[in-house]
Amino acid sequence: MKSQVEEFNDYRTRMNERILSADNLVIKRLFNLDTNTYTDGALDVKTKEMLGLVASMVLRCDDCIRYHIEKCHDTGISEKELFEVFAIANIVGGTIVIPHLRRAVEFWDELNRNK
Repeated sequence: MKSQVEEFNDYRTRMNERILSADNLVIKRLFNLDTNTYTDGALDVKTKEMLGLVASMVLRCDDCIRYHIEKCHDTGISEKELFEVFAIANIVGGTIVIPHLRRAVEFWDELNRNK
């Protein structure tokens, strides 16, 4: 049985390949812009991924939350840092973000089990 991390990444990869195979210039540019937004600049990648995670939680997008949690994990974010990010997201987004927080912590725990 695949883990939710594997399922998420497999689905994301498969669907991104399908979408990009349509060869739509606007969609390709949007994907490129998204990728380039999270590269080092005045802010480092880790900071940008934490910002992306806060925004994703406030907007309540579970796919985006998972994506940014995994990217934060890849940058070496500590659990203490992660929970501060979660705190900011919940203060800004309100208690409606709590269900997403639960799923986010579950995904984080799975990432750590699969190290």
